[in-house]
Amino acid sequence: MLFNSYEFIFLFLPLTLIGFFTLSKYRLTGIATAWLAIASLVFYGYWNPPYLILLAISITWNYLMGDRISRIEPGSRRAKILLWVGISFNLILIIYYKYAGFLIGSVNQVINTDLPVSDIILPLAISFYTFTQIAYLVDAYRGETKNARYDFLTYSLFVSFFPQLIAGPILRHDELIPQLRRGRFFILADKNIARGLLLFSLGLCKKVLIADNLSRWVGPIFANAADVTFIEAWVGALSYSLQLYFDFSGYSDMAIGLGWLFNINLPINFNSPYKATSISDFWRRWHMTLSNFLRDYLYIPLGGSRKGEIRRYVNLLITMLLGGLWHGAGWTFVVWGGLHGVYLSINHWWRKWEISLPKFFAWLITFIAVVFSWVLFRSPTFSDALELLQAMVGMKGLVLPGEPTGKLSMLTQFGIQLPGWRSLVYIPETAGKQSLTLVVLVALIFATTCLPNTQQIMERFKPTWWWAVFVGGLTAYCLLCLNQVSEFLYFQF
Repeated sequence: MLFNSYEFIFLFLPLTLIGFFTLSKYRLTGIATAWLAIASLVFYGYWNPPYLILLAISITWNYLMGDRISRIEPGSRRAKILLWVGISFNLILIIYYKYAGFLIGSVNQVINTDLPVSDIILPLAISFYTFTQIAYLVDAYRGETKNARYDFLTYSLFVSFFPQLIAGPILRHDELIPQLRRGRFFILADKNIARGLLLFSLGLCKKVLIADNLSRWVGPIFANAADVTFIEAWVGALSYSLQLYFDFSGYSDMAIGLGWLFNINLPINFNSPYKATSISDFWRRWHMTLSNFLRDYLYIPLGGSRKGEIRRYVNLLITMLLGGLWHGAGWTFVVWGGLHGVYLSINHWWRKWEISLPKFFAWLITFIAVVFSWVLFRSPTFSDALELLQAMVGMKGLVLPGEPTGKLSMLTQFGIQLPGWRSLVYIPETAGKQSLTLVVLVALIFATTCLPNTQQIMERFKPTWWWAVFVGGLTAYCLLCLNQVSEFLYFQF
Protein backbone atom coordinates (compact mmCIF):
# COMPACT_ATOMS: atom_id res chain seq x y z
CA MET A 1 0.00 0.00 0.00
CA LEU A 2 1.32 3.40 -0.96
CA PHE A 3 1.03 6.63 1.04
CA ASN A 4 0.02 8.35 -2.21
CA SER A 5 -3.00 6.14 -2.90
CA TYR A 6 -6.73 6.52 -2.33
CA GLU A 7 -6.83 3.24 -0.40
CA PHE A 8 -4.34 4.54 2.12
CA ILE A 9 -5.61 8.11 2.47
CA PHE A 10 -9.36 7.44 2.55
CA LEU A 11 -9.57 3.94 4.05
CA PHE A 12 -6.52 2.59 5.84
CA LEU A 13 -5.35 5.74 7.64
CA PRO A 14 -8.77 6.92 8.95
CA LEU A 15 -9.70 3.41 10.16
CA THR A 16 -6.34 2.96 11.86
CA LEU A 17 -6.52 6.34 13.59
CA ILE A 18 -10.14 5.93 14.69
CA GLY A 19 -9.58 2.40 15.96
CA PHE A 20 -6.40 3.29 17.85
CA PHE A 21 -7.70 6.38 19.63
CA THR A 22 -11.14 4.84 20.32
CA LEU A 23 -9.48 1.92 22.12
CA SER A 24 -7.12 4.32 23.87
CA LYS A 25 -10.02 6.49 25.03
CA TYR A 26 -11.40 3.53 27.00
CA ARG A 27 -7.91 2.85 28.41
CA LEU A 28 -7.51 -0.36 26.44
CA THR A 29 -3.89 0.54 25.78
CA GLY A 30 -2.68 -3.02 25.22
CA ILE A 31 -5.42 -3.67 22.67
CA ALA A 32 -4.74 -0.27 21.06
CA THR A 33 -1.06 -1.20 20.66
CA ALA A 34 -2.07 -4.55 19.19
CA TRP A 35 -4.48 -2.76 16.83
CA LEU A 36 -1.68 -0.54 15.52
CA ALA A 37 0.70 -3.48 15.17
CA ILE A 38 -1.91 -5.50 13.24
CA ALA A 39 -2.71 -2.49 11.06
CA SER A 40 0.99 -2.12 10.27
CA LEU A 41 1.17 -5.76 9.23
CA VAL A 42 -1.93 -5.31 7.04
CA PHE A 43 -0.25 -2.27 5.47
CA TYR A 44 2.84 -4.37 4.70
CA GLY A 45 0.94 -7.48 3.57
CA TYR A 46 -1.24 -5.48 1.15
CA TRP A 47 1.64 -5.60 -1.34
CA ASN A 48 2.41 -9.32 -1.11
CA PRO A 49 0.75 -11.26 1.76
CA PRO A 50 3.13 -14.29 1.69
CA TYR A 51 6.06 -12.08 2.69
CA LEU A 52 4.29 -11.36 5.97
CA ILE A 53 5.58 -14.77 7.02
CA LEU A 54 9.16 -13.67 6.33
CA LEU A 55 8.66 -10.45 8.31
CA ALA A 56 7.10 -12.39 11.20
CA ILE A 57 10.01 -14.85 11.25
CA SER A 58 12.50 -11.99 11.19
CA ILE A 59 10.76 -10.16 14.05
CA THR A 60 10.42 -13.30 16.19
CA TRP A 61 14.02 -14.40 15.64
CA ASN A 62 15.54 -11.04 16.45
CA TYR A 63 13.32 -10.48 19.47
CA LEU A 64 14.29 -13.84 20.98
CA MET A 65 17.99 -13.37 20.16
CA GLY A 66 18.00 -9.82 21.51
CA ASP A 67 16.25 -10.90 24.71
CA ARG A 68 18.71 -13.75 25.16
CA ILE A 69 21.75 -11.56 24.55
CA SER A 70 20.48 -8.88 26.95
CA ARG A 71 20.39 -11.46 29.78
CA ILE A 72 24.11 -12.20 29.39
CA GLU A 73 27.06 -10.14 30.54
CA PRO A 74 27.65 -7.42 27.90
CA GLY A 75 30.69 -8.09 25.74
CA SER A 76 31.17 -11.64 27.00
CA ARG A 77 32.26 -14.45 24.70
CA ARG A 78 28.85 -16.11 24.89
CA ALA A 79 27.11 -12.83 24.06
CA LYS A 80 29.43 -12.35 21.09
CA ILE A 81 28.64 -15.83 19.77
CA LEU A 82 24.89 -15.20 20.04
CA LEU A 83 25.34 -11.80 18.38
CA TRP A 84 27.06 -13.32 15.37
CA VAL A 85 24.48 -16.10 15.16
CA GLY A 86 21.70 -13.48 15.18
CA ILE A 87 23.41 -11.24 12.61
CA SER A 88 24.26 -14.22 10.38
CA PHE A 89 20.60 -15.22 10.19
CA ASN A 90 19.68 -11.69 9.10
CA LEU A 91 22.47 -11.60 6.53
CA ILE A 92 21.47 -15.00 5.12
CA LEU A 93 17.92 -13.75 4.56
CA ILE A 94 18.96 -10.52 2.87
CA ILE A 95 21.68 -12.20 0.79
CA TYR A 96 19.27 -14.84 -0.48
CA TYR A 97 16.36 -12.56 -1.29
CA LYS A 98 18.27 -9.49 -2.46
CA TYR A 99 21.67 -10.61 -3.71
CA ALA A 100 21.47 -14.28 -4.76
CA GLY A 101 20.61 -13.48 -8.38
CA PHE A 102 23.24 -10.74 -8.53
CA LEU A 103 25.98 -12.99 -7.10
CA ILE A 104 25.17 -15.94 -9.38
CA GLY A 105 24.95 -13.65 -12.41
CA SER A 106 28.34 -12.13 -11.56
CA VAL A 107 29.91 -15.56 -11.21
CA ASN A 108 28.48 -16.58 -14.58
CA GLN A 109 30.05 -13.51 -16.20
CA VAL A 110 33.47 -13.88 -14.53
CA ILE A 111 34.10 -17.59 -15.08
CA ASN A 112 31.79 -18.01 -18.08
CA THR A 113 29.42 -20.52 -16.49
CA ASP A 114 25.70 -20.98 -16.94
CA LEU A 115 24.45 -21.42 -13.38
CA PRO A 116 20.67 -21.01 -13.15
CA VAL A 117 19.52 -17.69 -11.70
CA SER A 118 16.29 -18.10 -9.78
CA ASP A 119 13.59 -15.46 -10.19
CA ILE A 120 13.25 -14.25 -6.59
CA ILE A 121 10.89 -11.37 -5.87
CA LEU A 122 12.55 -8.87 -3.54
CA PRO A 123 10.50 -8.58 -0.32
CA LEU A 124 9.43 -5.01 0.28
CA ALA A 125 11.51 -3.14 2.89
CA ILE A 126 13.76 -6.10 3.70
CA SER A 127 16.83 -3.84 3.80
CA PHE A 128 15.19 -1.41 6.21
CA TYR A 129 13.76 -3.85 8.74
CA THR A 130 16.88 -6.02 8.59
CA PHE A 131 19.22 -3.10 9.36
CA THR A 132 16.89 -1.90 12.13
CA GLN A 133 17.08 -5.30 13.83
CA ILE A 134 20.81 -5.78 13.33
CA ALA A 135 21.28 -2.47 15.17
CA TYR A 136 19.01 -3.79 17.93
CA LEU A 137 21.11 -6.95 18.34
CA VAL A 138 24.33 -4.93 18.49
CA ASP A 139 22.82 -2.62 21.10
CA ALA A 140 21.72 -5.65 23.11
CA TYR A 141 25.30 -6.99 22.95
CA ARG A 142 26.57 -3.63 24.23
CA GLY A 143 24.21 -3.85 27.18
CA GLU A 144 21.96 -0.98 26.08
CA THR A 145 18.77 -3.06 26.34
CA LYS A 146 19.65 -4.89 29.56
CA ASN A 147 17.25 -3.00 31.81
CA ALA A 148 14.60 -2.33 29.16
CA ARG A 149 12.93 -5.76 28.96
CA TYR A 150 10.80 -5.09 25.89
CA ASP A 151 7.68 -7.20 25.46
CA PHE A 152 7.11 -8.92 22.13
CA LEU A 153 4.11 -6.78 21.12
CA THR A 154 5.97 -3.49 21.64
CA TYR A 155 9.03 -4.82 19.84
CA SER A 156 6.87 -5.99 16.92
CA LEU A 157 5.34 -2.53 16.61
CA PHE A 158 8.80 -0.96 16.80
CA VAL A 159 9.91 -2.95 13.74
CA SER A 160 6.67 -2.84 11.75
CA PHE A 161 5.30 0.66 12.57
CA PHE A 162 3.87 1.48 9.15
CA PRO A 163 5.04 5.12 8.67
CA GLN A 164 8.70 4.04 8.69
CA LEU A 165 8.50 0.37 7.67
CA ILE A 166 8.84 0.62 3.89
CA ALA A 167 11.54 3.24 3.30
CA GLY A 168 12.79 4.38 6.67
CA PRO A 169 13.97 6.16 8.62
CA ILE A 170 16.11 3.35 10.05
CA LEU A 171 15.25 3.45 13.75
CA ARG A 172 17.09 2.49 16.88
CA HIS A 173 15.10 0.85 19.66
CA ASP A 174 15.71 3.74 22.07
CA GLU A 175 14.29 6.23 19.54
CA LEU A 176 10.85 4.62 19.25
CA ILE A 177 10.07 2.06 21.97
CA PRO A 178 10.15 4.58 24.88
CA GLN A 179 7.60 6.65 22.94
CA LEU A 180 5.36 3.60 22.54
CA ARG A 181 5.33 3.15 26.32
CA ARG A 182 4.53 6.65 27.49
CA GLY A 183 1.02 7.72 28.38
CA ARG A 184 0.64 10.55 25.88
CA PHE A 185 1.10 8.06 23.02
CA PHE A 186 -2.53 7.09 23.63
CA ILE A 187 -4.00 10.61 23.91
CA LEU A 188 -5.55 12.29 20.88
CA ALA A 189 -3.68 15.60 20.46
CA ASP A 190 -5.25 18.23 18.21
CA LYS A 191 -1.94 20.02 17.70
CA ASN A 192 -0.19 16.86 16.54
CA ILE A 193 -3.08 16.02 14.22
CA ALA A 194 -2.83 19.48 12.62
CA ARG A 195 0.97 19.33 12.33
CA GLY A 196 0.89 15.78 11.02
CA LEU A 197 -1.72 16.46 8.35
CA LEU A 198 0.15 19.56 7.18
CA LEU A 199 3.51 17.82 6.88
CA PHE A 200 1.91 14.78 5.24
CA SER A 201 0.24 17.09 2.72
CA LEU A 202 3.48 18.93 1.94
CA GLY A 203 5.24 15.61 1.39
CA LEU A 204 2.41 14.43 -0.84
CA CYS A 205 2.78 17.60 -2.92
CA LYS A 206 6.51 17.00 -3.35
CA LYS A 207 5.85 13.48 -4.56
CA VAL A 208 2.80 14.02 -6.78
CA LEU A 209 3.35 17.50 -8.19
CA ILE A 210 7.14 17.53 -8.59
CA ALA A 211 8.82 14.12 -8.41
CA ASP A 212 6.27 12.25 -10.52
CA ASN A 213 6.32 14.94 -13.21
CA LEU A 214 10.12 14.95 -13.31
CA SER A 215 10.12 11.19 -13.88
CA ARG A 216 8.70 11.79 -17.37
CA TRP A 217 11.76 13.87 -18.18
CA VAL A 218 14.22 11.33 -16.78
CA GLY A 219 13.11 8.10 -18.42
CA PRO A 220 13.59 8.94 -22.14
CA ILE A 221 17.07 10.40 -21.60
CA PHE A 222 18.40 7.46 -19.58
CA ALA A 223 16.73 5.02 -21.99
CA ASN A 224 18.60 6.60 -24.93
CA ALA A 225 21.95 7.25 -23.26
CA ALA A 226 23.97 6.61 -26.41
CA ASP A 227 22.09 9.22 -28.45
CA VAL A 228 21.78 12.21 -26.13
CA THR A 229 23.78 15.39 -26.56
CA PHE A 230 25.61 17.54 -24.00
CA ILE A 231 22.63 19.62 -22.92
CA GLU A 232 20.24 16.65 -23.01
CA ALA A 233 22.54 14.60 -20.76
CA TRP A 234 22.66 17.46 -18.24
CA VAL A 235 18.88 17.84 -18.34
CA GLY A 236 18.54 14.12 -17.63
CA ALA A 237 21.09 14.11 -14.80
CA LEU A 238 19.67 17.20 -13.13
CA SER A 239 16.09 16.00 -13.57
CA TYR A 240 16.89 12.69 -11.87
CA SER A 241 18.81 14.44 -9.08
CA LEU A 242 15.76 16.59 -8.40
CA GLN A 243 13.29 13.73 -8.86
CA LEU A 244 15.12 11.64 -6.27
CA TYR A 245 15.36 14.65 -3.95
CA PHE A 246 11.65 15.45 -4.00
CA ASP A 247 10.59 11.80 -4.03
CA PHE A 248 12.68 10.81 -1.02
CA SER A 249 12.19 14.03 0.94
CA GLY A 250 8.46 13.79 0.20
CA TYR A 251 8.34 10.26 1.62
CA SER A 252 10.36 11.35 4.67
CA ASP A 253 7.98 14.25 5.32
CA MET A 254 4.95 11.99 4.96
CA ALA A 255 6.46 9.42 7.34
CA ILE A 256 7.19 12.03 10.02
CA GLY A 257 3.75 13.57 9.54
CA LEU A 258 2.08 10.16 9.98
CA GLY A 259 4.14 9.62 13.12
CA TRP A 260 2.87 12.90 14.55
CA LEU A 261 -0.73 11.77 14.01
CA PHE A 262 0.05 8.99 16.52
CA ASN A 263 2.08 11.28 18.84
CA ILE A 264 5.34 9.70 17.64
CA ASN A 265 8.42 11.74 16.76
CA LEU A 266 10.34 9.92 14.03
CA PRO A 267 13.90 11.15 13.42
CA ILE A 268 14.53 13.60 10.61
CA ASN A 269 15.97 11.67 7.68
CA PHE A 270 16.46 14.43 5.15
CA ASN A 271 17.84 17.93 5.76
CA SER A 272 18.35 19.91 2.53
CA PRO A 273 21.30 17.82 1.24
CA TYR A 274 21.73 19.98 -1.86
CA LYS A 275 22.71 22.86 0.41
CA ALA A 276 25.82 20.89 1.42
CA THR A 277 29.21 22.52 0.91
CA SER A 278 31.18 19.27 1.22
CA ILE A 279 30.58 15.56 0.69
CA SER A 280 30.79 15.00 4.46
CA ASP A 281 28.12 17.65 4.87
CA PHE A 282 26.03 15.97 2.16
CA TRP A 283 26.04 12.65 4.03
CA ARG A 284 25.09 14.41 7.25
CA ARG A 285 21.99 15.64 5.42
CA TRP A 286 21.04 12.79 3.00
CA HIS A 287 19.35 9.66 4.40
CA MET A 288 20.63 10.67 7.80
CA THR A 289 19.61 7.51 9.65
CA LEU A 290 21.40 5.29 7.13
CA SER A 291 24.50 7.49 7.41
CA ASN A 292 24.35 7.17 11.19
CA PHE A 293 23.90 3.40 10.94
CA LEU A 294 26.87 2.99 8.63
CA ARG A 295 28.98 5.20 10.90
CA ASP A 296 28.01 3.59 14.23
CA TYR A 297 27.73 -0.05 13.19
CA LEU A 298 30.31 -0.35 10.40
CA TYR A 299 32.79 2.51 10.08
CA ILE A 300 33.59 2.87 13.81
CA PRO A 301 33.76 -0.91 14.47
CA LEU A 302 36.18 -1.18 11.52
CA GLY A 303 38.44 1.25 13.35
CA GLY A 304 37.18 4.58 12.06
CA SER A 305 40.00 7.11 12.12
CA ARG A 306 41.72 5.64 15.18
CA LYS A 307 44.32 3.60 13.29
CA GLY A 308 45.94 6.18 11.05
CA GLU A 309 45.11 8.03 7.86
CA ILE A 310 45.52 5.15 5.42
CA ARG A 311 43.30 2.87 7.49
CA ARG A 312 40.76 5.68 7.74
CA TYR A 313 40.50 5.94 3.95
CA VAL A 314 40.25 2.16 3.63
CA ASN A 315 37.46 2.10 6.23
CA LEU A 316 35.62 4.88 4.39
CA LEU A 317 35.86 2.96 1.12
CA ILE A 318 34.64 -0.30 2.68
CA THR A 319 31.76 1.47 4.42
CA MET A 320 30.58 3.27 1.31
CA LEU A 321 31.02 0.24 -0.95
CA LEU A 322 28.74 -1.73 1.37
CA GLY A 323 26.42 1.29 1.57
CA GLY A 324 26.19 1.24 -2.22
CA LEU A 325 25.50 -2.50 -2.22
CA TRP A 326 22.76 -1.94 0.38
CA HIS A 327 20.98 0.31 -2.12
CA GLY A 328 20.81 -2.31 -4.84
CA ALA A 329 22.11 -5.62 -6.13
CA GLY A 330 24.14 -4.28 -9.04
CA TRP A 331 27.66 -3.19 -9.81
CA THR A 332 26.51 0.32 -10.65
CA PHE A 333 25.38 0.71 -7.04
CA VAL A 334 28.66 -0.70 -5.74
CA VAL A 335 30.68 1.71 -7.88
CA TRP A 336 28.38 4.56 -6.84
CA GLY A 337 29.15 3.74 -3.20
CA GLY A 338 32.86 3.41 -3.97
CA LEU A 339 32.82 6.77 -5.72
CA HIS A 340 31.37 8.39 -2.62
CA GLY A 341 34.03 6.62 -0.58
CA VAL A 342 36.65 8.29 -2.79
CA TYR A 343 34.83 11.61 -2.46
CA LEU A 344 34.88 11.33 1.35
CA SER A 345 38.55 10.35 1.39
CA ILE A 346 39.45 13.38 -0.72
CA ASN A 347 37.29 15.55 1.54
CA HIS A 348 39.09 14.37 4.69
CA TRP A 349 42.49 14.71 3.01
CA TRP A 350 41.67 18.29 1.94
CA ARG A 351 40.56 19.24 5.45
CA LYS A 352 44.04 18.40 6.75
CA TRP A 353 45.42 21.37 4.83
CA GLU A 354 42.93 23.74 6.47
CA ILE A 355 42.35 25.58 3.20
CA SER A 356 38.83 26.95 2.98
CA LEU A 357 37.10 27.54 -0.32
CA PRO A 358 34.56 30.28 -1.03
CA LYS A 359 31.17 28.94 0.05
CA PHE A 360 29.63 29.11 -3.44
CA PHE A 361 32.60 27.32 -5.01
CA ALA A 362 32.52 24.61 -2.31
CA TRP A 363 28.78 24.15 -2.89
CA LEU A 364 29.20 23.99 -6.68
CA ILE A 365 31.93 21.31 -6.51
CA THR A 366 29.84 19.25 -4.10
CA PHE A 367 26.65 19.57 -6.11
CA ILE A 368 28.30 18.62 -9.42
CA ALA A 369 30.06 15.65 -7.79
CA VAL A 370 26.74 14.41 -6.40
CA VAL A 371 24.95 14.88 -9.76
CA PHE A 372 27.66 12.89 -11.55
CA SER A 373 27.31 10.08 -9.01
CA TRP A 374 23.52 9.97 -9.48
CA VAL A 375 24.08 9.09 -13.13
CA LEU A 376 25.68 5.82 -11.99
CA PHE A 377 22.93 5.33 -9.43
CA ARG A 378 20.15 5.64 -12.02
CA SER A 379 21.72 3.97 -15.07
CA PRO A 380 20.79 0.32 -15.62
CA THR A 381 24.26 -0.54 -16.98
CA PHE A 382 27.81 0.80 -16.90
CA SER A 383 27.76 1.43 -20.62
CA ASP A 384 24.70 3.67 -20.28
CA ALA A 385 26.31 5.56 -17.41
CA LEU A 386 29.53 6.07 -19.37
CA GLU A 387 27.62 7.30 -22.42
CA LEU A 388 25.83 9.92 -20.33
CA LEU A 389 28.95 10.96 -18.42
CA GLN A 390 30.92 11.33 -21.65
CA ALA A 391 28.17 13.54 -23.04
CA MET A 392 28.09 15.62 -19.84
CA VAL A 393 31.83 16.40 -19.96
CA GLY A 394 31.70 17.31 -23.65
CA MET A 395 33.46 14.25 -25.07
CA LYS A 396 30.67 13.94 -27.65
CA GLY A 397 30.81 17.59 -28.52
CA LEU A 398 29.27 20.67 -26.93
CA VAL A 399 25.69 21.02 -28.09
CA LEU A 400 23.64 23.89 -26.69
CA PRO A 401 20.08 25.00 -27.36
CA GLY A 402 19.97 27.86 -29.77
CA GLU A 403 19.71 28.73 -33.45
CA PRO A 404 22.85 28.71 -35.67
CA THR A 405 21.98 32.22 -36.92
CA GLY A 406 20.73 33.57 -33.60
CA LYS A 407 22.34 35.65 -30.86
CA LEU A 408 24.59 32.78 -29.79
CA SER A 409 25.96 32.13 -33.29
CA MET A 410 29.38 33.48 -32.30
CA LEU A 411 29.84 30.38 -30.12
CA THR A 412 30.09 28.17 -33.19
CA GLN A 413 33.64 29.44 -33.86
CA PHE A 414 34.68 27.78 -30.59
CA GLY A 415 33.38 24.39 -31.69
CA ILE A 416 30.02 24.68 -29.89
CA GLN A 417 27.10 23.34 -31.89
CA LEU A 418 23.79 25.21 -32.02
CA PRO A 419 21.46 22.84 -33.85
CA GLY A 420 18.21 24.53 -32.82
CA TRP A 421 15.63 23.43 -30.27
CA ARG A 422 13.82 21.03 -32.58
CA SER A 423 16.85 18.78 -32.96
CA LEU A 424 17.08 18.31 -29.17
CA VAL A 425 14.43 15.63 -29.15
CA TYR A 426 15.07 14.39 -25.59
CA ILE A 427 14.48 17.72 -23.88
CA PRO A 428 10.80 17.64 -22.87
CA GLU A 429 8.43 20.51 -23.34
CA THR A 430 6.85 22.50 -20.54
CA ALA A 431 3.73 24.40 -21.55
CA GLY A 432 4.70 23.72 -25.17
CA LYS A 433 8.25 25.10 -24.88
CA GLN A 434 11.52 23.27 -24.29
CA SER A 435 13.13 26.45 -22.98
CA LEU A 436 10.66 26.50 -20.09
CA THR A 437 11.94 23.08 -19.03
CA LEU A 438 15.36 24.60 -18.37
CA VAL A 439 13.70 27.44 -16.44
CA VAL A 440 11.84 24.90 -14.28
CA LEU A 441 15.07 23.00 -13.54
CA VAL A 442 16.86 26.19 -12.52
CA ALA A 443 13.90 27.16 -10.31
CA LEU A 444 13.88 23.77 -8.60
CA ILE A 445 17.64 23.90 -8.00
CA PHE A 446 17.13 27.32 -6.44
CA ALA A 447 14.32 25.95 -4.26
CA THR A 448 16.43 23.05 -2.97
CA THR A 449 19.48 25.19 -2.25
CA CYS A 450 18.11 28.54 -1.06
CA LEU A 451 14.58 28.18 0.30
CA PRO A 452 13.57 26.82 3.75
CA ASN A 453 12.86 23.09 3.85
CA THR A 454 9.65 21.61 5.22
CA GLN A 455 11.09 21.07 8.69
CA GLN A 456 11.99 24.75 8.89
CA ILE A 457 8.51 25.65 7.66
CA MET A 458 6.96 23.45 10.36
CA GLU A 459 8.95 25.24 13.07
CA ARG A 460 7.13 28.43 12.11
CA PHE A 461 3.74 26.79 11.66
CA LYS A 462 0.76 28.16 13.56
CA PRO A 463 -2.71 26.87 12.66
CA THR A 464 -4.68 29.60 10.91
CA TRP A 465 -7.49 29.78 8.39
CA TRP A 466 -4.98 30.89 5.74
CA TRP A 467 -2.92 27.74 6.30
CA ALA A 468 -6.04 25.60 6.23
CA VAL A 469 -7.29 27.06 2.94
CA PHE A 470 -3.88 26.94 1.27
CA VAL A 471 -2.98 23.42 2.32
CA GLY A 472 -6.52 22.16 1.76
CA GLY A 473 -6.56 23.47 -1.80
CA LEU A 474 -3.09 22.10 -2.52
CA THR A 475 -3.95 18.69 -1.08
CA ALA A 476 -7.22 18.55 -3.01
CA TYR A 477 -5.34 19.19 -6.23
CA CYS A 478 -2.84 16.44 -5.36
CA LEU A 479 -5.67 14.01 -4.70
CA LEU A 480 -7.09 14.75 -8.14
CA CYS A 481 -3.69 13.86 -9.61
CA LEU A 482 -3.56 10.41 -7.99
CA ASN A 483 -5.14 8.68 -10.97
CA GLN A 484 -1.69 7.33 -11.89
CA VAL A 485 -0.16 6.19 -8.61
CA SER A 486 3.61 5.66 -8.68
CA GLU A 487 5.87 3.97 -6.15
CA PHE A 488 8.46 5.88 -4.18
CA LEU A 489 11.94 5.39 -5.61
CA TYR A 490 13.38 4.04 -2.35
CA PHE A 491 10.86 1.18 -2.33
CA GLN A 492 13.24 -0.75 -4.58
CA PHE A 493 15.91 -0.72 -1.88
